[in-house]
Amino acid sequence: MPAQTFARGLSFTRGQSWSLGLAVVLALSAAPSWAQSARAVRLRATIDAADAKTLTLTTRAGQQLTVALASDTVILAIVPIKLEDIKPGSFIGSAAMPRPDGTQRALEVHVFPENMRGTGEGHRPFDLEPQSTMTNGTVGTVSAVTGGAGRTLTVTYPDGQKTIVVPSDTPVVTYEPGSPALLTPGAHCIVMGVEAADGKISATRISVGKNGLVPPM
Repeated sequence: MPAQTFARGLSFTRGQSWSLGLAVVLALSAAPSWAQSARAVRLRATIDAADAKTLTLTTRAGQQLTVALASDTVILAIVPIKLEDIKPGSFIGSAAMPRPDGTQRALEVHVFPENMRGTGEGHRPFDLEPQSTMTNGTVGTVSAVTGGAGRTLTVTYPDGQKTIVVPSDTPVVTYEPGSPALLTPGAHCIVMGVEAADGKISATRISVGKNGLVPPM
């Protein structure tokens, strides 16, 4: 099988997991002291323009920004899948709202490919909506929602477990390897990166909704 380029400047041959490209993001924790003044950023935005070195964005809040690209910026496509594609053993993430009974009502679910298993594993606050949470873990059981359409998932992670109720109209997506060809005006994206002390932002990973999809997370 020929080499496939999953991010600008990154090629992987058979036997190499494309998830190795995500090591670029993790490597920031081992960066030299200059990086200590930088902070991690996540931008939900629409692409206005792109070239080999920069990405011009308008965030969901209406702010216009220019983000620097590098040869090792990882690009992923976000594509829709069916709720029924989630099976016991799937590794997922779900932005959700806590419910009085201790369960979580899913706002979205993203299913990780096998070679991204373990990404962000755990349960924590999230910023999709006020009081929302993010749970990343392995699906244990899948059952029908009592008295309604959808699925109830038990999701486990090293120090706990959550029950996530997924209504039938909840957006469900997964990731595919992407390329710079996805960076087109009008495309919706989530940019993960670092902001330096001078305010300049550099992208480490860009997840782009394919065929006009708006990333739900």
